[in-house]
Amino acid sequence: MKSDAYQVIARRWRPKQFSELVGQDHVVRTLGNAIDLGRIAHAYLFVGPRGTGKTTSARLFAKSLNWEEGPSLEVPHDSEIGQAIMDGRCLDVIEIDGASNNSVEQVRDLRDECQYAPSQCRFKIYVIDEVHMLSQQAFNALLKTLEEPPPHVKFVFATTESHKVLPTIVSRCQRFEFRSIPVPLIVQKLKEICEAEGIDVEDIALQAIARMAMGGMRDAQSILDQLISFCGKTIQQSDVLEVYGLASAQKISDLETAVFEGDYDTILKITDEFSENGLDFYRALLDLSDQFRTSLVESLKPTEKTGNSEQIARILDELREGETLVRSGLSEKSNFEVTLFRAVEAGRTRSIDQVIRKISQIIPPDSKKKTNLKPPPVPLEVTSAEPSFTDTVKAKVSCESPSSIDKKIQGISEPSSVNLSEEAVPTEDMSKEEIHLEPIEPEKKKTDLQVTDPEKIKSRMEKLPREVRELIDEKFRGEYFSIEKIDRNILI
Repeated sequence: MKSDAYQVIARRWRPKQFSELVGQDHVVRTLGNAIDLGRIAHAYLFVGPRGTGKTTSARLFAKSLNWEEGPSLEVPHDSEIGQAIMDGRCLDVIEIDGASNNSVEQVRDLRDECQYAPSQCRFKIYVIDEVHMLSQQAFNALLKTLEEPPPHVKFVFATTESHKVLPTIVSRCQRFEFRSIPVPLIVQKLKEICEAEGIDVEDIALQAIARMAMGGMRDAQSILDQLISFCGKTIQQSDVLEVYGLASAQKISDLETAVFEGDYDTILKITDEFSENGLDFYRALLDLSDQFRTSLVESLKPTEKTGNSEQIARILDELREGETLVRSGLSEKSNFEVTLFRAVEAGRTRSIDQVIRKISQIIPPDSKKKTNLKPPPVPLEVTSAEPSFTDTVKAKVSCESPSSIDKKIQGISEPSSVNLSEEAVPTEDMSKEEIHLEPIEPEKKKTDLQVTDPEKIKSRMEKLPREVRELIDEKFRGEYFSIEKIDRNILI
């Protein structure tokens, strides 16, 4: 029986120098310059996704500050203090789990302990992981010490949820953003590990592992460790797909083509295959979104003339909206199919701008001339030269109260002529002499109405029935400008 306990790959391959830290060059450069220039702050806040090197960087920084011949960014492997810090045995580098030590009493004890000088190192360094888990009272108890700590004390906070950290804490720290590690860098590191471990693995299998890790090196190393336990010394892509229920790159490509072309039969067929093989629909949806995103980037290149970028963008919007539905819905398969059908319909739609551009490409350049869309003036038809009692009042309607206008004249946004024939028809009691109207010749085109004398119009309108005048004055707030003849047959 072996005496040494097995260590997982994520622990054995944990970086021991800043040069081994993958994907965080901006952090390494800033901390290295701070050490070289002697501009070492009293508090640091490391923010970023899980498995990107926050806690490891805190340990490496503590080792760099406390090296016997330091401070220095690079520390020899034979340094006793450096080895003790990396193993967690150094008394002057205290790592605290914020999730389990989040009470105000524990923070007060920390505040009292930091007043004592370090026992064997240059600095006493407190590394608080998951600092966002501290309570409100614990944060407040830490404020004064964090702002003015003793010269021998340094704080390093690490968190994956920076929005939960109080702004008063953030303002007292130097903040470092740890980024998600790109897939090529993860693949390169995994390949290095496999070569050292004697593992034969396909490149396409490493690509699948890196995609599953979603930017976290620790996640990728844990996945690789599990696959080694499952497959032994040889790892193929089929093994990765089988263990984690992933869809192959070819299936995702076929699904992309089916969605883009609106092939419902192929979509249903591929979905049934996913269900029979027990694949993860949510993961397949994420991979499909990545595939469409890659196609969108390709379509935006100047060399590409496909012009499908708008269609792909609308499909991506539907896929993104369907992620929550697939992940938290009762039936993953049904929700997955509905999301893809919606994406197909979204890809078929066209925006107004796109339709106009298509039409402009079809119309010859010579025919692209401005046309007068104003309708020609319509002549006024008069049945008799002598005015009859079927005369109507023309009024200019003000926009002061558009809600009060009758349905027949709704939608008029500018003052315009409104035919008030129903309300303004004179009664039989009025004689022809009382309303003398000058007929308009049939051949004369009705281009513009000539406004007559306002006083004359007013005197004539006073002879109208009281109900008609009240209707125009109060309801329509009209301004009289002419009186003209209208055919009785066109009245409603």
